Amino acid sequence: MDKIVDIVRAIGEPTRLRILVLLARGELAAGEMSTVLNQSQPRVSRHLKLLAEAGLLERRPEGAWVFFRLKTDGSVGRIIRAILDEVDKDDSILLRDLERLAQVQVQREELARAYFETAADEWHALRRLHQPEALVEARLVEAVAGENFGLHIDLGSGTGRMIELFAPQARRAEGVDSSRKMLALARARLDDTGSGQASVRQADILGLPYEDNCADLVTIHQVLHYLPEPQAAIKEAARILKPGGTLLIADFAPHAFEELRQVHAHRRLGFPDHEVTNWCEQFGLVVDAVEHIAPEAGQSGLAVTLWKAQLPPNRPAAVTTKQLESRITS
Repeated sequence: MDKIVDIVRAIGEPTRLRILVLLARGELAAGEMSTVLNQSQPRVSRHLKLLAEAGLLERRPEGAWVFFRLKTDGSVGRIIRAILDEVDKDDSILLRDLERLAQVQVQREELARAYFETAADEWHALRRLHQPEALVEARLVEAVAGENFGLHIDLGSGTGRMIELFAPQARRAEGVDSSRKMLALARARLDDTGSGQASVRQADILGLPYEDNCADLVTIHQVLHYLPEPQAAIKEAARILKPGGTLLIADFAPHAFEELRQVHAHRRLGFPDHEVTNWCEQFGLVVDAVEHIAPEAGQSGLAVTLWKAQLPPNRPAAVTTKQLESRITS
């Protein structure tokens, strides 16, 4: 009883209820919520603190930012869902909040898109500065050594390096990216390498234009840290994988280089092992291996983590879109 009373008391204030409605749409930073709610950040932070203390929110400090997401499991998750189900979807205040939220999301996308368009020409130099690139690529290839794939799909393909890297093992490959300039560079690269069975296309990696259970290999290389909802990309990867298919993820380990967010549009400053592993498992994947790769002695750069996961071959071809959507919202 005490727990339920604490939860209801925490929610029982208009601004805090508005916060729950917003976070039901996905993870947000404290500053973003301040913009959406049109309130000062100290005031919003106080409301967030009370909600977090009541166990309704997960709080994730990262550099100079703090991100929040709703608790979705157990009795807390059930209570939150029950309350949100009763919220009037036509309430004028909530509609205004959602309009501002859409504007914030558009600004996020425009910032990332502008960065990619301006940085495309120096993409390779940036990659070499930020990580032990050759070693990461070698480990990715080793992770699936001796395997052959009918269809390889690379999410956030950039200049097409992952397609090129796995070309000897894939009968056909497609890369997906939202930047026209990146796609042009990728097409030029694939033309130069003679990868006749490879192509790239413009699409949203969070809403892929592929049927369920179509890919044998999916790669997500240094993409998740740009996304406001990185688990949504893993959800899509799991959806399009065939039973027995493989997902390879490479991204930064946690770090404190705030400049990457400010200058290079990084949304996340790396990922702890368990976070990506939990996302994979949430969508029916089994994580086979996690490996850490640090720069060699005397070299600068950030540590990188590799995750290898598979969709179990004995699962019915039925990690369907509807099932995955229910998992991400439940």
